[in-house]
Amino acid sequence: MNGEQDTQTSGLHEQRLDKVFTLVKTTGTTRVLDLGCGSGSFLWRLMQDSQFTDVVGLEQSGESLRQARTKLSPYLNTSVTAEKPLSPKLKLICGSYTESNPELAGFPVAVMIETIEHIPPGQLSVVEHQVFFGLSPGQLILTTPNSEYNCLYGLQPGEYRDPDHKFEWDRAKFRKWARGVASRNQYQVRFLGIGETHPELGPPSQLAWFEKVV
Repeated sequence: MNGEQDTQTSGLHEQRLDKVFTLVKTTGTTRVLDLGCGSGSFLWRLMQDSQFTDVVGLEQSGESLRQARTKLSPYLNTSVTAEKPLSPKLKLICGSYTESNPELAGFPVAVMIETIEHIPPGQLSVVEHQVFFGLSPGQLILTTPNSEYNCLYGLQPGEYRDPDHKFEWDRAKFRKWARGVASRNQYQVRFLGIGETHPELGPPSQLAWFEKVV
């Protein structure tokens, strides 16, 4: 992408983080699990708000995890003084949500922000099993690019927004996958858009909000 396109996608990234943060906050939870937390941008938002007292980020990239540790270092310092009370609990874990992580099961809210498209399609069933069946969060908010919008970024058909993406879904494919996951794992799901919506192509980023059926 050129510089103007980079600016557009950077602005979209901030909108995406803001949108997910707002949704997570409305749940009233104090505990959040960020699956594929990257360099910690969303975790940083959580740590600025006193509502969240138990926050965990899972990331398989060592480089991204190092960046997260640097960015979030004030919240990883466990020393407590009268002038510096205990910060909300934050833990960063090196690992993948394609693997079993039983110690992370049962969070009331989990998020997967622009991460699933980095997974080879052949592993999506593994992700479904490990995340929705194994971790079984009460709610999960997941975002991914809307491939229909890519032409407005000057991309050719079949060209992805990031060279590391293994796929990008249009709205129909995304909704079909998400509804299937919800049905198989006792969740209900609703869909939202993020960013300026085109009347025919939809929003640049799409969001599925899964909620476990009790």
